[in-house]
Amino acid sequence: MILTKEQQAILNGEKGETLAKVMKTLVMYGDAFEAEKLVPITSKYNHLVTSFGLKVMSPVYDLMQQLLDSGVMSEQKFSVDPRPIDKNVPANFLQNFVFNKFMYTKQSFYEDQLNKLGLMNEDAFTCTCYMDEVGNKPKKGDVLSWAESSAVVYANSVLGARCNRNSGIIDIMGSIVGFVPYFGLLTDEGRKATWVVKVNTTKKPEAQLLGSAIGMKVMEDVPFVKGLDKWIGTELNDEACAYLKDFGAATASNGAVGLYHIENLTPEAVESSEKLIAEGAKEYIIDDAELERVQKNYPVIWKNPEASPKLCFVGCPHLSLQQLKVWTENIEAELSKNNLKKVTIPTVLTAAPGVLREFEKTDYAKRLKATGVIISYICPLMYMNNPLCKKMPVITSSNKLRTYTSARYYTDGEILSIITGGKK
Repeated sequence: MILTKEQQAILNGEKGETLAKVMKTLVMYGDAFEAEKLVPITSKYNHLVTSFGLKVMSPVYDLMQQLLDSGVMSEQKFSVDPRPIDKNVPANFLQNFVFNKFMYTKQSFYEDQLNKLGLMNEDAFTCTCYMDEVGNKPKKGDVLSWAESSAVVYANSVLGARCNRNSGIIDIMGSIVGFVPYFGLLTDEGRKATWVVKVNTTKKPEAQLLGSAIGMKVMEDVPFVKGLDKWIGTELNDEACAYLKDFGAATASNGAVGLYHIENLTPEAVESSEKLIAEGAKEYIIDDAELERVQKNYPVIWKNPEASPKLCFVGCPHLSLQQLKVWTENIEAELSKNNLKKVTIPTVLTAAPGVLREFEKTDYAKRLKATGVIISYICPLMYMNNPLCKKMPVITSSNKLRTYTSARYYTDGEILSIITGGKK
């Protein structure tokens, strides 16, 4: 790797031993991927994936403390992934005991470290930091140092920023020195599609299901998706962006996608069209039967597959303001149709604190509360990491949550039916 004089000076320790270690880590990381150089980070803010104060993460706290003690700080403020617990989310005495006495015992300590390191504000805990209500939305072409998989794929694909799928801690190290290794999705060549996916469905495909199918097929490769604009349009409005948020999260968790292109819709696809497709690209055709096959092959790992659901999570990644409103309307309509006033299963809709604050200003908030639904800023995945919660029959419309936990996947429509008294 060829370094500039400034970068070499940092590596040589001219700005202190701690910063030299950070630079050495990034150089070794870049060497592992045969990066030719380091390039400047250009985004206004960073985003960190490690938000949870697990006791076993002591090496992270030690590292953060070394950075604080040595005065090595980033000029970038940052947002961070969601908090792991919320007292408003249903949990019994034993589950809470495990959360507070065994799992997240360092949460307050770690949040204090994050604040000192440069947290944007006390509400900057979300996996959807790019929401307008949060304020960490990169510009097209910005070079980032993020690690959160669903945020990385959204930033690359929908916003046209440039970021590799980094690991936790690498994200803050890049931000501190102000550089990241130049390889993969930072390069023009690395952003070319090596798969052409043709969507030939007879109805609008479920975002999480379509993303899952593509992710499992292409893995870490870049897909160019044709035919989806027929169903979600050619404008990146609130509805389309919400769809792509959920779609992308599924491609990133059910596979390892860090970038996708949607014909006639996402920025680079609009600008360059099929020039983005690499020579020799493979083809994958998705029709109704293929989506049905994918869903039917999801494993059910509940101890009793016939158990009645005890909890439902919607919002992994976090919901947008518009999605909260749509869910409110749909839940009200289904309850009315079934002559019910409240949901029949404890249901939690999750969103960023900033989004929830704006939602509370609308009449939708009171309407949703009247249905018995709980809104929270929690990370459902971190909730499900509790061994006692893992044993519960939990349902979700998130393919990311399904992949990483014991939660069982249903489509949005199926979830809506189940929580309002219908059959699963």
